Amino acid sequence: MGGDKGPATVVAGLRLFLTDEPSAQVLLHGPQEVLAPLLAKRRLGDQVTIVHAPDVVAMADKPSQIMRHGKNTSMWSAIDAVRSGAASVCISCGNTGALMAVSMVRLRKAEGVNRPAIACLWPSRNPAGFNVMLDAGADIRADQDDLLTYALMGASYARNGLGIAHPRVGLLNVGVEEHKGRAELKLAHDLIARAAPQGDFAYIGFVEGGDLPAARVDVIVTDGFTGNVALKTGEGTANLISGLLREAFNKTPLSRIAALLAMTSLGRLKKRIDPRRVNGGVFLGLNGTVIKSHGSADATGIAAALHLSYKLAQSGFSDKLAARVATAVSLAQDAAQMGPGDGAQDSAATGTGAEGTP
Repeated sequence: MGGDKGPATVVAGLRLFLTDEPSAQVLLHGPQEVLAPLLAKRRLGDQVTIVHAPDVVAMADKPSQIMRHGKNTSMWSAIDAVRSGAASVCISCGNTGALMAVSMVRLRKAEGVNRPAIACLWPSRNPAGFNVMLDAGADIRADQDDLLTYALMGASYARNGLGIAHPRVGLLNVGVEEHKGRAELKLAHDLIARAAPQGDFAYIGFVEGGDLPAARVDVIVTDGFTGNVALKTGEGTANLISGLLREAFNKTPLSRIAALLAMTSLGRLKKRIDPRRVNGGVFLGLNGTVIKSHGSADATGIAAALHLSYKLAQSGFSDKLAARVATAVSLAQDAAQMGPGDGAQDSAATGTGAEGTP
């Protein structure tokens, strides 16, 4: 109910998703009198159940307001469905701050998580077509222990969301040299390297901004401030390129003919850089899975978020992530007991990665 384009767009996205996944069942939270006619128009009565929630969280609402007066909102109701086990995943197009606040209060942080993270998918040259980046804006701060937890959660997400058996993890920095970066990045560099064997992922070290869409890495770990700036910059650049291409091909009659000849290739390019295809930031580190869709998402974007949530639900992602977080706590405690001279290679000699790990 809180998206920029209203519930009709959400229902249109539901129709696209359920056409591909006819066995899926959806709980749609909001005012009965508003949603029922929309579902009837799309003939979705058999696959979608309305959960009546009379109030709506507006984009301008402060999280503190929602915490005090938001129990009758559709957002609160959807999160409670995950808490009660009625749903596997909550998806919202609404106010990000309110969604995170209500999620943290109703679902609670997973044991051992200091700061939850938002993981997003970034179009890349990898076979899966995407890289995972986190944090994309849940918290602007992150110390070395947080970054270690992000690495383990991101690897679990890549494994279950993208089907990558042994993800490659990189730590975003201003350079790949080990002497560069803030103190917490250098400490996190050592912690993640030590954790890689037991965490069943490959740590490739520091990466730079140019590696975000590259095939060198599968998971990029960073703090929420840096990640959010990178995400919004990438989306803006993709829209800029699309707009400039349209202008260039509409400039002259010859360019319009060239556009017709290149239509197939342009269509493939548009699909690869379309931000709607990667709509859906996953809140990691909670006792339940919550996905934040763009507030401005259209039906295609809503369907993309639904497809992602369905895949995560089928994989049992929430339980696997909890196990991964427990591993992070153990690894952080072990690392704290190790002296500064102990290197990652010492752990690599004794650690083993088990098949089928979360």
